[in-house]
Amino acid sequence: MVNITINGKQIAAQEGSTIMEAAKKNDIFIPGLCQLDGIHKFGSCRICVVEVEKAKSLLASCVTPVQEGMVIYTNTPRVREARRVLYELILSDHPHDCLSCSRSLNCELQALGERIGVSSGDRFEGEKSASVIDVTPAITRDAAKCILCRRCVTACNQIQGVGAINAQNRGFKTVISPAMGLPLKDVSCVGCGQCTVVCPVGALKETPAVEKVLKALGDPTKRTVVQVAPAIRAAIGEEFGYEPGTLVTGKLAAVLRRVGFDDVFDTNFTADLTILEEGTELLGRVKDALTGKGAVLPMITSCSPGWVKFAEHFFPGTLDHVSSCKSPHMMLGALAKTYYAKKINVDPKDMYVVSIMPCTAKKYEIERPEMQNEGVPNVDAVLTTRELAALIRQSGIDFRSMPDEEFDNPLGLSTGAADIFGVTGGVMEAALRTVYELVTGKELPFDGLHVTPIVGLDSVKEAAITLTDVLPEYDFLKGVTVRVAVTSGLKGARQLLEQIARGESPYHFIEVMCCPGGCITGGGQPRAEDIEDVRLKRLKAIYREDEGKKLRKSHENPYITQLYQEFLGVPCGHVSHELLHTTYTKRGKYNEL
Repeated sequence: MVNITINGKQIAAQEGSTIMEAAKKNDIFIPGLCQLDGIHKFGSCRICVVEVEKAKSLLASCVTPVQEGMVIYTNTPRVREARRVLYELILSDHPHDCLSCSRSLNCELQALGERIGVSSGDRFEGEKSASVIDVTPAITRDAAKCILCRRCVTACNQIQGVGAINAQNRGFKTVISPAMGLPLKDVSCVGCGQCTVVCPVGALKETPAVEKVLKALGDPTKRTVVQVAPAIRAAIGEEFGYEPGTLVTGKLAAVLRRVGFDDVFDTNFTADLTILEEGTELLGRVKDALTGKGAVLPMITSCSPGWVKFAEHFFPGTLDHVSSCKSPHMMLGALAKTYYAKKINVDPKDMYVVSIMPCTAKKYEIERPEMQNEGVPNVDAVLTTRELAALIRQSGIDFRSMPDEEFDNPLGLSTGAADIFGVTGGVMEAALRTVYELVTGKELPFDGLHVTPIVGLDSVKEAAITLTDVLPEYDFLKGVTVRVAVTSGLKGARQLLEQIARGESPYHFIEVMCCPGGCITGGGQPRAEDIEDVRLKRLKAIYREDEGKKLRKSHENPYITQLYQEFLGVPCGHVSHELLHTTYTKRGKYNEL
């Protein structure tokens, strides 16, 4: 510890911590714009400057480490004037279209101006940065609104390890973009949207779809179907003043009916279905490997489209390892336009399916040519959690006053195993709950059904289960120790894929989630200042949802059983292969393959 003084208050601060961190721990607020706890320290905006005795100039508190005996002032006239000038300089090169900007009233630049008492950037006039609008199915980039904080660069390079964007050029010509000014669609951007979560302004956002959905809702010829991913129920409440981690499942179902959707389904239903399809695929691969027929192992989960695109760009030689299952929301879209459409006697072309997702990459996924059947797209539109909140507000609905209602059947009932798809390790645990019981006839031997070695927010986790007593039809598995690995965030995925590429992977099954922590912190989720704390609260909420259900294993879902009896036949059979499975594309880093 070192002894410092801030605004006359003597403080013992952790050696190596910054002035800003020491101040925050002692309830002393220092405004900032580019810094983000646990993610990014760069000192580019200088809004956080403070006055330090004996220092020649003002110092950026977010990157200046504390030193023994430091005497610091955070709110002197010199500091306040510097912040005002710095803010006005940023604002002088920023579009003044706040009323039409998607980040209005939720913009850190706007909020900072109110905090430090500046409402105009007219004092400084000069050349403006060029306006470049770059639109992909997942992400829209507006270079004119960029304040060069470089948070997105850190998220893309250091957290995800993708490196699709960086600072290009120097001085006033600096721009955050792909190399050589290429559009995002021409490089290895996976559409994960982690850049949109950390952007403090409107320079990076999900490509909007609210107006498209409103048009469908207003079309009397369309049967509108909506589905909700598991992570939404633990996050959407934050947009309406609830504490992070508050479960609002029942209110979510109710509000979607009030918005005007004809059918309100739950993506969790097809998460359960995914376990039956994916588990059958895994058992088939393991059997072939053990009986000498040859099989590609380890098998890797396929429900995260950002991760799949990452593999297509950076590890195209490993695509045979990826499960052929479509992601759960694509499965539900396919079933809505076949199985359910037939039940209610509606032409699939007159059905409009909307997915409410925590993920921006899902917007890209629905435009993949593989994600359609007989020329009809499985899903027509994706709204992020943030977009759903905007739609609810536009519809004039008071979310907090909603009663608790249930999802519609037959595509609305789910087990607890489906809920945990929203967190890292959840897909693996759900699969193990079912596969272990199918193979042994016994319940998974972990306390509360939770496979504790793969629970939590570590980047890479692993577990091993030895199969001793197995049912006769699975005798080929007797004595086999099944080894699994789980990772969230693409840096962990790179580590496991490099292991596979070297032929050194010891695993049978690997779960990969594109975003750190899984879908609970997907690129379309509500933005949070203290993301580590919020991520943990959302994780705990998802496990509470699972533990509160009577049915907690995917194979126990009665509507899944009915679906196979009435329509699909058997897992990984001909019908499910046509509707629920897919293929992948070798792309290369610059789409050169």
